[in-house]
Amino acid sequence: MNATLPASAGARARWPALIAPATIAIPLAVKLAGVPVNNAWIIFTLLVGLMLTGMPISISLGLTVLTYLFTMTTVPIELVALKLFTGIERFEIMAIPFFILAGNLLTHGGVARRMINFATAMVGHWHGGMAVAAILAAGLFSAVSGSSPATVVAIGSIMLPAMLRHGYPKRYAAGVITIGGSLGNMIPPSIVMVIYSIATSGMLIKGPGGNIVGNASVGQLFMAGLVPGIVLAFLLSGIAWYIAWRNGYPRMTRAGWIARWNALRESVWGVMLIIIVLGGIYAGWFTPTEAAAMSAVYAFAVAVFVYKDMPLARIPRVLLDSANMSAMLLYIITNAVLFSFLMAHENIPQAMSNWITTTGLSSFEFLLFVNILLLVAGNVMEPSSIVLIMAPILFPIAVTLGVDPVHFGVLITLNMEIGMCHPPVGLNLYVASGIAKMGITELTIAVLPYLAGLLFFLVVVTYWPGLSLWLPRLLGMM
Repeated sequence: MNATLPASAGARARWPALIAPATIAIPLAVKLAGVPVNNAWIIFTLLVGLMLTGMPISISLGLTVLTYLFTMTTVPIELVALKLFTGIERFEIMAIPFFILAGNLLTHGGVARRMINFATAMVGHWHGGMAVAAILAAGLFSAVSGSSPATVVAIGSIMLPAMLRHGYPKRYAAGVITIGGSLGNMIPPSIVMVIYSIATSGMLIKGPGGNIVGNASVGQLFMAGLVPGIVLAFLLSGIAWYIAWRNGYPRMTRAGWIARWNALRESVWGVMLIIIVLGGIYAGWFTPTEAAAMSAVYAFAVAVFVYKDMPLARIPRVLLDSANMSAMLLYIITNAVLFSFLMAHENIPQAMSNWITTTGLSSFEFLLFVNILLLVAGNVMEPSSIVLIMAPILFPIAVTLGVDPVHFGVLITLNMEIGMCHPPVGLNLYVASGIAKMGITELTIAVLPYLAGLLFFLVVVTYWPGLSLWLPRLLGMM
């Protein structure tokens, strides 16, 4: 088969295989030649160079660590193997596959359709009412799935055809379902928040007053993300309403109170999951990981026995899909743990923290730098990888400058939301593009007004920590 490929195709296929060894060899040769270079420069040159070859993030992380440790240090190979296993021996990590399973069960189990019917019955008569309903339904579904792509699929596959039937422009409808899915990162339960807590676990950093500050717990992050998530849902709904009002897009007939009650009654099983997860964590009935397991069992019972939209014969397929996604995330986490170990071994976070504090950089300027850095990283990497790489490096600096760990986690999560909705690696764009059968460029234009709103809200969340910290403080969690 290879013989039939054009010469240029064969050259393109060999190019990553040629450049990857060169990427590894160049910084190592510089170091071995005795040229005085910083260890951090070598590590990040290796990582970025390997990623630019098209190598998956997880492989790039692992290969960077192994190359550096085996050629530049005397760390025994047994320690690397030990870190690979101990890196995922955290109780919090078990929440990730459970939330993924719950989201898949709900996506295929009719919960999204009933939430959409409820939201449409409440606001469908407004200007752009179906768009507003799609965003509000995405917010509700996000609170039971924890995943942005799952929200785009569940809401978009139902709402996009419905909006087109009612006369909405395709670009407008596709932009709405793309941006609505971004709420899956902010409104708890959020997989990104779980990953942030895991990436910074065990860190004890001295604050500006000399007090020791630990990482944020998953429960604190969930409660901190609730208020910003709700505010963001209303902000995006307002943008959708304004665009529809300005362009005279169609409105639906106002639903009666009986129809609204029936829609609420049918969707109550899905809404109850929000109460079970968040209420159970706050009340102390179970940990976030136990809440994830409860949500998976509850989602199975609702989809199979209550709504009866999912036959038992489809369960093995859902389990397999969930296992595939969980394995992908856990593999990235394992390699990221190795990378964090390398950072700590070379004292890179401490060196960066000392450098920033000695340069007199204020917390205002640091947070601005973090936002720019994360938005740029969102152009080339997916959220889980960004958090796992950046959080262990940025977290000690943030705490040293007096930034609250919970507030910092919400800020990072919001940056990940924005990264899901802009090219070239915005996963929500690709998912919505497949549903709407639209090009990425056209879809990007459709989401620009919402991206402007997200950037404005990012500034608000960054410099108004009370918006994130008010609820966990009220509940006595901080």
